[in-house]
Amino acid sequence: MAIFKEKVGVVSCSGEEIPEGTISRIATRLVLEKLRPDETVTICLPLFLAGEEGERAFAKQFNTITVDGCGKRCAEIGTMKYSGKPFATVVVTEILKKYPGFTLKSKNELNAEEWKFAEKVAEEIAKKVDEALGRQKIQARREEP
Repeated sequence: MAIFKEKVGVVSCSGEEIPEGTISRIATRLVLEKLRPDETVTICLPLFLAGEEGERAFAKQFNTITVDGCGKRCAEIGTMKYSGKPFATVVVTEILKKYPGFTLKSKNELNAEEWKFAEKVAEEIAKKVDEALGRQKIQARREEP
């Protein structure tokens, strides 16, 4: 008998025009591939918005976390419109406010500081995944130097 393991869907911003959109996509990939690979799946926002029923059905049945680059919250709004309220929304520009003086510059190739910031955003997403699965807060899997 197969046991189905519950997954959390992560819907990332597709914003190509701003660095925060790039951060949202990279942070989402970090969660999917490194931080919570067994607990998460991605939901393709363009496919989801275009009407793909499998994507929308998953988001209706399971918890989703939207990751938006900016205050427009396109991923959150699209998810709400077609599948219901997401479990949580992570907004890159809101996290960026915690780092005064730090600015994102690249839309394509991230520098070392931008990668570290993407990792911080990924950690925030991973915390939301844990909450969606009903886990108590889990300490980071690796210690920072």
